Amino acid sequence: MAGQAVNLTKPMYPSRAKANHASGAVRIGARIGTDGRIHSLRLLSVPDADLAIAAVTAVRQWTYKPYLLNGVPVEVQTEITINFNMGN
Repeated sequence: MAGQAVNLTKPMYPSRAKANHASGAVRIGARIGTDGRIHSLRLLSVPDADLAIAAVTAVRQWTYKPYLLNGVPVEVQTEITINFNMGN
């Protein structure tokens, strides 16, 4: 079941990463708690440290409608990919 996002704060493209022409996908493993908030993050793939910091900063603010199993909120593991492209 796909999550129902309540708030997906968009990451800022770091100026230093732009100056270095850094781009790519930051992959993050995350645990969404029973309250719909992100409770833990794990970097899975990082093309640039500045991009990783920007992605984590944004994702920590994300909230979801809690996942329900038989009407009871449950924690779920998910993988999030944030793409940084110079054209954005």
